[in-house]
Amino acid sequence: MTTTDIVFGTIMPNGTITGLTFIISILCSLAIGVYIAFMYTIKNDYTGSFVMALALIPAIVQVIIMLVNGNIGAGVAVAGAFSLVRFRSAPGSGKEITSIFLSMAAGLATGMGYIGIAVIFVVTITLANLIFTNINMFNGANGEKYLKITVPEGLDFEGIFDDIFERYTNKAELMEVRTTAMGSLYRLSYKITLRAKTSTKSMLDEMRERNGNLEIICSRSIASKTEEL
Repeated sequence: MTTTDIVFGTIMPNGTITGLTFIISILCSLAIGVYIAFMYTIKNDYTGSFVMALALIPAIVQVIIMLVNGNIGAGVAVAGAFSLVRFRSAPGSGKEITSIFLSMAAGLATGMGYIGIAVIFVVTITLANLIFTNINMFNGANGEKYLKITVPEGLDFEGIFDDIFERYTNKAELMEVRTTAMGSLYRLSYKITLRAKTSTKSMLDEMRERNGNLEIICSRSIASKTEEL
């Protein structure tokens, strides 16, 4: 048996599950799950419950696959059960959904005995994700923000901030106009893309001079709020 066969082969060549293969598989699944969970905590916001789920999913899926063990009917039933998870769970970001599928794929591999493939696959995907995150690859427009400006009822707000946007942003789009405080105020919602090395404070100071020093909110990118799947 060559090294390639050992790395990419299965520890259950005949599909027979023994006590030893079960223990090896579940220990590897738990180790892989902990690794996936740890890698997710790097550069990502997270909750303890979600990270714990990532750590346990590979072992859970692995046991299910071992129990199905070639039974087509049981496999279809399991697939249906997994499909319910998506609709019974709160919407998540793209990274969260990807991490869940990564954990499930690792569990599928270990459940079929392909420990080497599971390790190589998980390490490759997590390192690629870390590299893409660090070099800001696929992050969309840099400096994208969500801006809310409150103006008094008597102020003609159309075009009043255009020159400020021209100096400080590459793009500014009015998304919503809403009345507030019994109609005495307007709240304008913009999606803006800031220029490189732009001072957000200077921009907000100029806007405060025009809106009567009323409330202005500049928050994180609107894309990050709406990327839920």
